[in-house]
Amino acid sequence: MTDLTIDAPRTALIVIDLQVRIVGMETGPSTGANVVRQAMRLADGFRENGGLVVIVQAERPGVPEQPAGSELVSEMEPGPGDLLITKRSWNAFHETELHDKLGGQGIGAVVVCGLTTNAGVESTARTASDYGYDLLFPRDAMASFNAEMHDFAVEKIFPLLGTVCTTDDILGALRAKTG
Repeated sequence: MTDLTIDAPRTALIVIDLQVRIVGMETGPSTGANVVRQAMRLADGFRENGGLVVIVQAERPGVPEQPAGSELVSEMEPGPGDLLITKRSWNAFHETELHDKLGGQGIGAVVVCGLTTNAGVESTARTASDYGYDLLFPRDAMASFNAEMHDFAVEKIFPLLGTVCTTDDILGALRAKTG
């Protein structure tokens, strides 16, 4: 994909649920570890080009002590300038400050990645679309419980909401904008 354009200061990378126990689950078509690697590449690219990185962490409501493995993988700990959102449902916008924070920074487009494709990523993306954000989906920076679930969302749902691409497409567009 060569015609992708990204205005980094007006675009946010939203990274969904890269927590120890979720990353450790069996996923398809790629592993949780590979999703983390791709998300790290994207986060580095956004930070280097003035984009906002949003790290989303799921928390079980009404549970004073979260289950073992609920912490973020060390590679995805928020850095300076990143936004940490704690969600209590599949959707990172539901009953959180995410939409207000994005609007306050003039964000008009979002790149959504993480785990799992057809749950947290898709639910968040549907609401982002409802709010009017332009959406990009790096298919190689997400996975689901199996390849079929991932493929259905990527091939049937996401094209209705935005642009399906790869991590390299996004990084290339970020470099082209600043290069």
